[in-house]
Amino acid sequence: MSKHSKWAKVKNDKGVADAKRANVFTKLGRAITVAAKMGGADPAMNFHLRMAIEKAKESSMPKDTIERAVVRGTGTGEGTLIEEVVYEGFGPGGAALIIHGLTDNKNRTLQNVRTILSKKGGTMAGQNAVAWMFEKRGILRVPMVGDGEQQMLQLIDLGADDVREEDEGFTVTVAPDVFEKTKAAIEAAGMKTDYAEVSLVPKESVTIDDADERAQLDVLVDALEDDEDVDDVVTNVG
Repeated sequence: MSKHSKWAKVKNDKGVADAKRANVFTKLGRAITVAAKMGGADPAMNFHLRMAIEKAKESSMPKDTIERAVVRGTGTGEGTLIEEVVYEGFGPGGAALIIHGLTDNKNRTLQNVRTILSKKGGTMAGQNAVAWMFEKRGILRVPMVGDGEQQMLQLIDLGADDVREEDEGFTVTVAPDVFEKTKAAIEAAGMKTDYAEVSLVPKESVTIDDADERAQLDVLVDALEDDEDVDDVVTNVG
């Protein structure tokens, strides 16, 4: 996905300005809350919670803030209910969009997403209008160490379905049901994974040849991701 690849997004988040840090913490906290709600409060037994907490720690989220988010997810702490929402749409150049949100007010989030799409050249779409173009995959980011070609072959041997070299490392994709096992195997082999997540990816990527339309798509995705309730935006544009 070029500028909005999973790895690019992580790098941008880590370098976020102080003015946006509160917004980032809000999103990370909601992800922790939802993960705890779905799989329990013990990170050792809840892989998604463990991943959410690791991401929060990478962004220097305070320990007590993380703990409060976990407690909210168990229903034993104070705070409003956080729910997942998923919207589908189209962007400039016919790009397909999946917009994933974590919100305490679904009506507000829907209105915000509609407004951003309308102002930035996108449109809302009905359920499954574009969802069929995507599939869930495990995504891992592995820094390059030593002989890149040899490391790529080793990653394939350890269970990677696909390995792409980019930004002095590798983006590894695997089936969701072997994601945790593959991550553990990579780390046991002495390699780091500085990003790991199960997310939607396009079954087939498309290109937008018109430079203006591509720039408009980047602006639209940035605007959506800046919204406090939007957790992630995925497109089928490579």
